[in-house]
Amino acid sequence: MTVEKRYRTELAIDGVTIDRRDVEMLEAIDRHGSMHAAADALGRSYARLQRRIVELEDAVGAVTERRRGGADGGGTELTPAAVDLLQQFERHQTELDGVARVTESVFPGALVDRTGELGTVETPIGRIVALVPDDATTVEVGVRSDAVVLSDPSTVDATATDDPLASDASTADSDATDGSDPRRTSLRNQFTGTVTAIDAADAIARVTLDLGDEGDKGNEGNEDDEGDDSGDGDSGDEFTLQTVITRTSLQRLELEPGVAVRASFKATAARAIPAAQNRE
Repeated sequence: MTVEKRYRTELAIDGVTIDRRDVEMLEAIDRHGSMHAAADALGRSYARLQRRIVELEDAVGAVTERRRGGADGGGTELTPAAVDLLQQFERHQTELDGVARVTESVFPGALVDRTGELGTVETPIGRIVALVPDDATTVEVGVRSDAVVLSDPSTVDATATDDPLASDASTADSDATDGSDPRRTSLRNQFTGTVTAIDAADAIARVTLDLGDEGDKGNEGNEDDEGDDSGDGDSGDEFTLQTVITRTSLQRLELEPGVAVRASFKATAARAIPAAQNRE
């Protein structure tokens, strides 16, 4: 079963909801320089369009102003407040588009330790430090593909990537000098996996890693993993981690199916929710 994430872009200002229809209306006014012409182009009545303009202006202030004189006898143009509103809407739309395109890897597990909001969760790929809700013990940990940093496992710096898609993790950790020791970087979660699939577009690439047999290599800095040699009988299961990087990083790391790579992500980028059985 494939589940698609869908979002409806809206802004709420002082109780007034601004949606795509409002944006189309303002853009039509800007394009045609006339509220009458905008109403005709959109197939709406002038009275309804004017009424909606009044509702918007009650919330955000003037969004249109008269332009007088000139060969065409003047017209209507957008105010700076309206232009800023359009920019805010487009930024929000871009943000939601990015979220909708990002995939998420989910790992089931049990909470074994907690420090405030952060918990250590035992999963089939090893221990993951994540944000865990209060009172949750059996959980599912989700990791967004754009939060994962990839690096060569033979290097000493797990954050040695110039990938702009991972800028939050890499640039925030300028003091991380030893990628083999999670205690010296905010990238608390580090695993070694094998590339199983690459879906490359013009500028970015989606890379799938198999972590099914790599649980004993994950989070090497956790010194309390005495029980990890039990195996738990899960070695035959395949657990994959979805990542997204730039084509530049793909080429620099020389990734292809079968290649080993280190995957790292911050504890705050891993978010747990109660497992399904806890919701009964």
